[in-house]
Formats: sequence, C-alpha cells, structure tokens
Amino acid sequence: MKIATVHETRPHERRVALVPGQVSRLTEAGLQVAVEPDAGRAAGFTDNDYRDAGAEITEDALAGAGAVLSVQPLTARQVRALAPHAITVSFLPATQELELVAALRDAGATSLAMELVPRISRAQPMDALSSQSFVAGYRAALLAAERLPRFLPLSMTASGTIPPARVLVLGAGVAGLQAIATARRLGAVVRAYDVRAASADEVRSLGADFIELELPALEGSGGYAREMTDERSRLQRELLAPHVADADVLITTASVPGRTAPLLVTAEMVAGMRHGSVVVDLAAEGGGNVEGVKPGEEVTIGSATVIGGQNVPSQLPGQASQLYSANVVNLLLLLRSGDYLVPDFEDEIVAGCCVTHGGEVRHGPTKDLLAAGPR
Repeated sequence: MKIATVHETRPHERRVALVPGQVSRLTEAGLQVAVEPDAGRAAGFTDNDYRDAGAEITEDALAGAGAVLSVQPLTARQVRALAPHAITVSFLPATQELELVAALRDAGATSLAMELVPRISRAQPMDALSSQSFVAGYRAALLAAERLPRFLPLSMTASGTIPPARVLVLGAGVAGLQAIATARRLGAVVRAYDVRAASADEVRSLGADFIELELPALEGSGGYAREMTDERSRLQRELLAPHVADADVLITTASVPGRTAPLLVTAEMVAGMRHGSVVVDLAAEGGGNVEGVKPGEEVTIGSATVIGGQNVPSQLPGQASQLYSANVVNLLLLLRSGDYLVPDFEDEIVAGCCVTHGGEVRHGPTKDLLAAGPR
C-alpha cells in the first residue's frame, strides 16, 4: 500500500504531515511512501531528505495511494483524484467544511480527523490537538515578549533595579501551561486562571500563581472545560478585570471544542491595561477570547497591542511538523493489518475520529448538518 504526503496549499500553512524522520516507521511496516516535490520545504525538509529516508518524490504521489496524509484538509480537486476506498488523515473541521465532507463521502473515502481523536490515555501519542497547542503556547509567550516594550525578567544593575513584567494567562490547558512555562523561563512573574479547579496544581507546579475567583468550577468531559452561562461569564469577567488591568502581558487560550471561543475579556478591560501592554489571543480563529481581536492581525485597544493568533503552530513549522507527523504515523499504524491499512471501528480511537467511511458520514453533528441542508 502506498502512503502519499501532499504539498499544503492553504494560506499561511508551512507544516508538512510527514517528516523524513518518520518515513522509516512506515517503510518498516511494509508500506511505500510517496511525497510531492517540495512538500516539506517550508518546514525545512528537502526532497533529498525524504529520498535518503526511503521515500519516493513524485508529482503523482496521489495516484493509487491507499492513504493520503496532510495537515489541512484536502482540496476538492485532490478528493476527486483519490483512489477508491482511500484513507485521508488530516485536521478536518467537519462541521465547517460540509461541502468537502460531502465530497469525501461521495468518493467513498475514509476520512480521519486529527482533532477528533478521543482524549483518552491510549490515544495520547495521536493527540495532535495537544501537540500543536504545545507549540502555540510557547510561541504565544515569545510573541508577547517580542512586542512588549520592556524587559520581562527582574534586572538589578548599578543604575537601578527594573522589576519583572507581569504576565496573566487565561486558560491552563496544554497551550496555557506551555505559555506559563515559557514566560517563567523568560523571567516574568506569572499568574493564571482556569475554570477547571484541577488545573491549579499544574499552574503552581510551574512556579506561577493560580487566581482563585470563588466561582464554581466547570469541569467538562475529556479534560475540557464546559460552556458557562451568560450570567456566570459576566461575573467572571467582572472578577478578572483587576487582574487584567494589573498585567503587562495577557495571553488567552480558552476554547470549547466545537463551539465559539468564550469571551473572557472585553474591550473595556483591555483599555484599562497600562500603556504598552500586549495581548495575545490564541483563540482568535475560533471567535476570540478578547473582544475586538482579529485573526492574523494586530489591533490597538486603548494603549494595548492585541495580537490575534492565526495558525500559530505553523510559525514554528519544523518542530510543529515533527510532533504532528508522529501523531499521524501513530494513528496510521493503528490501522495496520498485515501490509494494508484497515479501519477497525470496534476501536474507540478509530471510531471517534472517523468522519466518513463507505459512502456514509459517521460523525454525528456533521451528518445532522448535511441532512438539514442549506440554511
């Protein structure tokens, strides 16, 4: 069976789904690997790197491929070029890509969405959301440090002492914890808040202070926070306002899978921050945690610079690709049956991340939306 890796075509995407270091895992499993020319160039991997690892470089990588690996979803043209019963592995925001899902269904493809991999212990090596959030959290702290017009660490000099910058992180999932750890390594004083009470110990273990708002915790399934009521959201913003005003840097990372990102910080709260403050909203593409944020842009609110994250992991494409590639290959090898890849829907990982198979849509929310038709 041939495994194809395609060149990413969507704007701002610099990652690649398979890095040379993972090719041998597939070839040793009896699979052939074909890679489109320059597929890894933006991430720092040359065609010769892939050849040396045992892959074939070919413009016709898709032809006859039993599985196709990508970071972003395939294009409609690529779907039309798929071999019968091919398997696709990528990020696939199914409810937002209904036409593409319908095309995958009609092509008879088995499409696996990396963001739908269940949050269970056995699936951790395939958890691409976590691996890419890890990259995004690190990058968010660096972005803030670059744009903040002052030092982050405490500086004691013969000319005087400069106190450390104050960083506030809202959301202590994988991205938030990495942002905390990075800001601490840079010397900032860090405080953090999360609606999940269980995150307090993790925050403190990194040397940051956890903010207690005396609100009921919102523990959701799979380690995520669950959605809150409008009244609780309003009260939370009110209680967070003085902490936001006291911060030199604000990093927000909160999201609820499949839903619009919660509004944690109003424009009025940002306007209350001191001159030169920096805000980095990693949830900007999902609607934003900060009012007025724009994905991929910098805006000024009051005297603060507000940066809207857009495909932030792709800003560190080499290592983000290494992590994602390991996730993809781990999932792919879970399907291995002899020299073939055969989805086993008795396996909760495979069943959980499958969007289409055998001419049907298996992902419930997407199936319902397609059945409802255009709105």
